[in-house]
Amino acid sequence: MKSLKTLFLQAPSFDGFDGGAGSRYQAKREIKSFWYPTWLAQPAALVPGSRLLDAPVEELSVEESLKIAAEYELVIIHTSTPSFPTDAKFAELLKARRPDVLIGLVGAKVAVDPIDSLKASPAIDFVAREEFDYTCKEIAEGRPLEEVAGISYKLADGTVKSNPPRAMIENMDELPFVAPIYKRDLKIDRYFIGYLNYPYVSIYTGRGCRSKCTFCLWPQTVGGHRYRVRSAANVIAEAKWIKENMPEVKELMFDDDTFTDSSNLERVHEIARGLHALGWTWSCNAKANVPYETLKIMKENGLRLLLVGYESGDDQILHNIKKGLRTDIARKFTENCHKLGIQIHGTFILGLPGETKETIAKTIQFAKEINPHTVQVSLAAPYPGTKMYDQAIENGWLEPNQAVNLVNDKGVQLALISYPHLSKEDIFHGVENFYRSFYFRPSKIWEIVREMMGSWEMTKRRLREGVEFFRFLRAHEA
Repeated sequence: MKSLKTLFLQAPSFDGFDGGAGSRYQAKREIKSFWYPTWLAQPAALVPGSRLLDAPVEELSVEESLKIAAEYELVIIHTSTPSFPTDAKFAELLKARRPDVLIGLVGAKVAVDPIDSLKASPAIDFVAREEFDYTCKEIAEGRPLEEVAGISYKLADGTVKSNPPRAMIENMDELPFVAPIYKRDLKIDRYFIGYLNYPYVSIYTGRGCRSKCTFCLWPQTVGGHRYRVRSAANVIAEAKWIKENMPEVKELMFDDDTFTDSSNLERVHEIARGLHALGWTWSCNAKANVPYETLKIMKENGLRLLLVGYESGDDQILHNIKKGLRTDIARKFTENCHKLGIQIHGTFILGLPGETKETIAKTIQFAKEINPHTVQVSLAAPYPGTKMYDQAIENGWLEPNQAVNLVNDKGVQLALISYPHLSKEDIFHGVENFYRSFYFRPSKIWEIVREMMGSWEMTKRRLREGVEFFRFLRAHEA
């Protein structure tokens, strides 16, 4: 078998579009920000001599990206429901330039809709349906497509064939570190998230999530509902590698769906202590139910911030989306974080099943009362492959296939779901109202000003974000 010269690609897209994120929502942010393309870096680490190219972050044009991609025999593109049309178009342009190139697509969109994705463009040769790390490795090694588990692909006559599924990876420690790929191929200074210390690095310490939230994309498509984790020693070893080889990095972010899963707290404590010994400041995703004792251990060992999905301030809505959480538990958790000096970036969603004008007002009030340091407000996004998408189709809240237009031609998220008692417009403008109500309070303004006074670096950041935020509000009013 002759191995193929391989490129892992985030194709050029909308300016500031975050389609390859580990985030639940693939759209432009209120403030321009980019997550690391970890899902592509992982297979890139398995394929010797490969390259990872993040075209949106490097601000490469279609022409510049085509020129680079045409040098490769195998090009694997990470796609998402919103970015799929432009990704397929890029594949067609690449095939026209280099007809013998093998092009594959990976990501949640093609995992849940492999056949229609393949049929959408003659330029797409194969798609990966499950976890695709070893799938990519085997194809890059030159193995014939008919022998590779977990893919659907086109035969010479254009018909589509699906191979048997690929088993989930059980031993997560067998995967190589992604950080060396970041250092080798990415421009670290281009990755910026408003609430993380700059420059930051994000990695996964495990995959999957035991929570059953109906809207959440990754556990229902690629990751699964079992939380499969790397050992604490393995995570600490990668943190040590980053500390020694990327000394400019100021913060480590663990992007697991729920790093603080309750089945896993001893491992969390062990990782926290290991990070503290290395002198790390770190952050992670958390559910709003972490016990005080664990929060205390994390804080004492370098934790700075938690990214917390509150979603709603209404208990019935939390029940409707199977969040497995109540607002009283979330309140107590937040009080504990405030007491311990842990910052929170809180995320909320408007337009979930059961939403009314009253529940939107209730969620805004809840957010103001618990007062996370910063917030992100998203519109309910019915991604194909999620329970919420099926619900929306069943109940007539969404037209079938409409979800392909989750964002507009600029990459800004659209409100798609509407209810008999609540229009799309009401939900869309609820976002802008939420941000204004939360941030334009004297106490919150003073909090931000005080933070800026403590550091010139923070002043520059907040001013830049402020300009982008006001642009976002203006665009939202339009």
